[in-house]
Amino acid sequence: MIQIKPVSDLRNKFTEIEKLVNEGTPVYLTKNGYGTMVVLSIEAYSNLIEGVEDALDLADASAAASDKRMSHEEVFGKLRDMVNG
Repeated sequence: MIQIKPVSDLRNKFTEIEKLVNEGTPVYLTKNGYGTMVVLSIEAYSNLIEGVEDALDLADASAAASDKRMSHEEVFGKLRDMVNG
């Protein structure tokens, strides 16, 4: 179940939010009725970015092994082609 709480609960009900987060539930915080942030456990955050870190490491290694560089337009043009078929 999605947990949406006012950001003031982070201060006033920290233990409750901590319990939810430690159970693996992300907590969405709002300020003045608008979404402002998400609180995750360190483990959940690590799992979320793990693939990104690996991809960046591969990209760094590839860039170091080659002198070829692509412009912004080339990169995003190729991505658009891949997405749009």
